[in-house]
Amino acid sequence: MNKKILLLLTATSLLTAPSFAQNPPATDRPNNGAVNSSGQNNSNEPVSGANSFTEGQAKSKIEQAGYSNVTSLKKDDNGVWRAKASKGGTSTAVSLDFQGNVNAAK
Repeated sequence: MNKKILLLLTATSLLTAPSFAQNPPATDRPNNGAVNSSGQNNSNEPVSGANSFTEGQAKSKIEQAGYSNVTSLKKDDNGVWRAKASKGGTSTAVSLDFQGNVNAAK
């Protein structure tokens, strides 16, 4: 076979062959701990990590968990939002982690 044709066929097959080195897309599974969208905590303690919630979003998430009068909202060095809030007439310290878990201080 002519060297030019062989080279052309080899180059063409390399360009059109599927790439097996690609990673498959991420799956949406219940045990994916990166985001808690179920409305239920997946941890009884705040989980440290890079938190992308804005202050307004953090306040809303805490309120959605049944708390009111959210004050003193600050993000700590572990990426956990911490605040004072009321629930059932009792004021308590609460936390919101990057996974969306809202926990009362114990």
